[in-house]
Amino acid sequence: MPFQTIPQQLSGKRNKIVSAADAVRLIRDGNTVATGGFVGIGFAENIAVALEQRFLGADPQSLTGSPRNLTLVYAAGQGDGKERGLNHLGHEGLVARVIGGHWGLVPKLQQLAVTDLIEAYNLPQGVITHLFRDIAAGRPGLLSRVGLGTFVDPRYGGGKINSITKKELVELKIIDGEEYLFYRTFPIHVGIVRGTTADPDGNITMEKEALTLDALAIAMAAHNSGGIVIVQVERIAERGSLNPRQVKIPGILIDYVVIAEKPEYHMQTFLEQYNPAFSGEIKVPSSSIQTMGLSERKIIARRAALELKAHDIVNLGIGMPEGVANVAAEEAIIHLMTLTAEPGVIGGIPAGGLNFGAASNAEAIIDQPYQFDFYDGGGLDIAFLGLAQADACGNLNVSKFGQHLAGVGGFISISQNAKKVVFVGTFTTGHLAVTIDDGSLKILKEGELRKFVDVVEQRTFSGQHAFKSGQQVLYVTERCVFRLVETGLELIEIAPGIDLERDIISQMAFRPAISPTLKMMDHRIFRDETMGIRDDMLAEQQTK
Repeated sequence: MPFQTIPQQLSGKRNKIVSAADAVRLIRDGNTVATGGFVGIGFAENIAVALEQRFLGADPQSLTGSPRNLTLVYAAGQGDGKERGLNHLGHEGLVARVIGGHWGLVPKLQQLAVTDLIEAYNLPQGVITHLFRDIAAGRPGLLSRVGLGTFVDPRYGGGKINSITKKELVELKIIDGEEYLFYRTFPIHVGIVRGTTADPDGNITMEKEALTLDALAIAMAAHNSGGIVIVQVERIAERGSLNPRQVKIPGILIDYVVIAEKPEYHMQTFLEQYNPAFSGEIKVPSSSIQTMGLSERKIIARRAALELKAHDIVNLGIGMPEGVANVAAEEAIIHLMTLTAEPGVIGGIPAGGLNFGAASNAEAIIDQPYQFDFYDGGGLDIAFLGLAQADACGNLNVSKFGQHLAGVGGFISISQNAKKVVFVGTFTTGHLAVTIDDGSLKILKEGELRKFVDVVEQRTFSGQHAFKSGQQVLYVTERCVFRLVETGLELIEIAPGIDLERDIISQMAFRPAISPTLKMMDHRIFRDETMGIRDDMLAEQQTK
């Protein structure tokens, strides 16, 4: 259906449809604004553009520099790493405080935070999405183990990003001798969400969206805080025509409906206007996943994939972990397990890049808060996550590097609560060059930066907490594999062709424990032909 405007009055009921400019004029100085979205999925780009234009003086009905001093709250990263998404709000004076789950995609907000121009917090994505529900329910806060031992723990910073951020949002609580973190709730004055179709009463369906996310939780939180809810949609349906089972946000929660003014303001992702496989409209062949060439990335993905078991419920992080799906498809085992993604995807083939969060052929798409309920309660058998920086204690940092603030996203919830976690990444970084010669790995040019350091810059994963919890933890690189033991990292595998002292120990800031049973990595990893993981997996199943 084409983008359109419609008459303001269709019946005796109040028509909720307004322009984007009219909607953002309702946002007041000092308001707390919550936005929904995941990268570009479900993000109300038109409303963000209108808010930016109002602040910059493009709206003749509003003063330049208005509104001011907003508090922005969002769970998942919402941006393209350049201009779109929450980057529209990256202006000094527009926001005064940001509570965000992921910062890597919003460099304009990131710059304000690292230069002490705004108060800034980084809390786990799952925690924030759960806080929306707790705000809606009128609870004082969220009690959770998520974040213990990390930079979110008030003993290690409380999630505060810079020196001007003083207020404590997280408290340590002891209940029946067990440690918990208590995350305080706060009112939401404006909720900004997105759907596909609205009727004039504000009932919202999401049939063309790749995810449903936390739109309902945000809408309920703002409504029950006495605030307003603005929703962006692609099209308008006749009053009373929407199937109630498809309505994801009831009209009682919606105050204003904005019809997207341009197609580029309502893309399904920031990469694709609309992919019917992401919405479940069609199924695509699993053969559509590209086969990877033999490289350090494939070596890492292959070794990681050896940890998979039939019927595993799996989470794959963004970046290097995405290669595990490629290997699983190549080895014809992708249908023997269930892949998931934290914004709510169950099953199917996860997408990457600016499509990350979406999936083709999903079995189910659930709301993001429920996905984190499942994760936090130990529902994942195994998670594959990025390895950016590690230290001798087995701690990991993936969230902050100097002035670069990536943010934690769903990493803490996933890494702390999966039964097994496999961190994957190259051993060093920065122009690393390797080659595979007759089944042996050779380092042609060492990376410029070490990943294995004395002490991580920011603790996104606590090795000590993981060990005490009995969690299985592996650190997989192209040249070796470590596991987490009581004392920290222990080297358990080494690639053929790699010299222990020259290629491993000398490239680390500490000397790890060496397993007395140190062995070679599986030789099949370094060959061009498929590894035969499917046969191994099925044989293992028959012996059980």
